[in-house]
Amino acid sequence: MINVLFVCLGNICRSPMAEAVFRRLVEEEGIADKFHIDSAGIGDWHVGNPPHEGTRKILEQRNISYEGMQARQVVKADWEKFDYIVAMDQQNMHDLEAIEKEVEGVKVARLMDYVEKAEEENVPDPYFTKNFDYTYHLVDKGCKALLAEIKQERGV
Repeated sequence: MINVLFVCLGNICRSPMAEAVFRRLVEEEGIADKFHIDSAGIGDWHVGNPPHEGTRKILEQRNISYEGMQARQVVKADWEKFDYIVAMDQQNMHDLEAIEKEVEGVKVARLMDYVEKAEEENVPDPYFTKNFDYTYHLVDKGCKALLAEIKQERGV
């Protein structure tokens, strides 16, 4: 099982979007049974809440399910459960490093680090920018690149 965790600030916009997009990608490739995919937030402000309405709208427009998703906070135990912890921006990376330093076998990186010649280093937070379309564009690119790398690394 390949375990992937997407992380953003509050776990209602970017990381649940990435979780849903990545789930769709592995389903389309017929390899969903090889993955456990989740998302979490640095903060606890939205714990238990569904994705933000802007994220839900973007996903609905593309017929991507977010059913059953609820915000949760990152915990130290996530480093024991996940092979890939994927942050949406550099601040998330710093916050993750404050929770847990490098752990052998766990790859922690920003989503856009997987995209060759990415137009952005960080996925902007649409909670503040209100630009859910642009966030989706970056998340989709990043998830496709991440899946390609995992398939190459893991021989999936």
